[in-house]
Amino acid sequence: MDFVLLVSRLQFAMTAFFHFIFVPLTLGLSTISAIMLTLHYATGKEIYRDMAKFWAKLFAINFALGVATGLVHEFEFGMNWSVYSRFVGDIFGAPLAIEGLLAFFMESTFMGVFLFGWDKVPKGVHLLAAWLSSIGSNLSALWILIANGWMQHPVGAEVSNFVAGKRAELADWWAVVFNPVADVKFWHTATAGMVLSAIFVLSVSAYHLLRKQNVEFFKKSAYVALIFGLIASLGEIVIGDIHAHEVAKTQPTKLAAMEALWDTKSGANILIAAWADQKAQKNAVEIPLPIPGLLSFLATHDFNGKLLGAKDLQKKFEAQFGPGNYIPPVNLVFWAFHIMVYLGFFFAILFIWGLAKYRDLENATGFLKVALYSLPLPYIACWLGWVTAEVGRQPWIVYPLTDDYGKILLPEIGLKTAQAVSPLTNIEVVITYVIFLLTFTGLAIADFYLLSKFAAKGPEKEAELY
Repeated sequence: MDFVLLVSRLQFAMTAFFHFIFVPLTLGLSTISAIMLTLHYATGKEIYRDMAKFWAKLFAINFALGVATGLVHEFEFGMNWSVYSRFVGDIFGAPLAIEGLLAFFMESTFMGVFLFGWDKVPKGVHLLAAWLSSIGSNLSALWILIANGWMQHPVGAEVSNFVAGKRAELADWWAVVFNPVADVKFWHTATAGMVLSAIFVLSVSAYHLLRKQNVEFFKKSAYVALIFGLIASLGEIVIGDIHAHEVAKTQPTKLAAMEALWDTKSGANILIAAWADQKAQKNAVEIPLPIPGLLSFLATHDFNGKLLGAKDLQKKFEAQFGPGNYIPPVNLVFWAFHIMVYLGFFFAILFIWGLAKYRDLENATGFLKVALYSLPLPYIACWLGWVTAEVGRQPWIVYPLTDDYGKILLPEIGLKTAQAVSPLTNIEVVITYVIFLLTFTGLAIADFYLLSKFAAKGPEKEAELY
């Protein structure tokens, strides 16, 4: 692989890795804080006010440090991927502009009213600001994922030639906005953020409950997190099934890698575990789930549905696009996807377990320890989901428009990652990689330090930021 291409990919992946430290917690914690404030205004109980204030403080810390990675991520399209930017600019720029000019400003403005408007604005205005801040956070994610979803399934576009080469042009704005891949991708990401935030609140609450500190405060916080998290995790399982169905229709090579499916099959089984020999185009190890045809059912809603295997897909793409490797790295995509799924079911079980123990939660030492040490797991699940989505799309940066489980509808819109990189020198790409790595590492350390510092202090110190 070309060195500039390799480092540009690593830099973008590194930026996404750090960005996904901050974003999922922002999406969910803003909503949890708004729920707690709603409970305060509905019941008049001061404990819910204190809860909203405490968790909103942690939300604010995370949001402030997360902005930098998001801004750099957008600039990297022009810096490292200028060919891609020229190719998709007519389409890709619009949702990113709306995200910045509408959703981000909405989120930031109302967040300021929420965080600094305690006892300074009417209660109704304050509560509305809390919810609009939460909605703005999720609208930012929506527009970004509409842009990303178009890269996965480029609907509403046509390809024309201009002086610098071919260019994708917008033909149907509403097709882009209501792209089924983008929309289900948003809900999948948003619910993942909710699950992460619920476990964050639960883990911090468990830390204090194990020490018998502010028991009533953190018991109620844990209760909100348990209910919120259970709803989100069950929703994530359903949405994940819908998402997998869309992937099967629109990105068959990704599905083949996700399930280590080498041969075309009707009534295909799901593999619990597998290890692929990619050169030999077969699995060296595979352990199937003993439910015949389950993979076909989840992908096509038919237990006897036919799914194209990686071997036939490779031949199909070679015939359409010429020689090349069109199957993503199977072991990486398979295990990223499966570990993410296994963690998703674990989270649902964790929330159910917590609700069963709630009456005596402060004395449920075993559960509290599991909840405390589970905090890294939803972050890992989010990262693995992103690996599945982005590595599973390779070698394409814009996947050819495909539907009906492998039928290529618009081949000319496909753009390979290797064709999209900027003409940079080796030293230029290395310098920016090192600078961003050091900067983002510092931001992540600062984020974890501040979150752990203020989370460990508990609600008594919450006035320090207000």
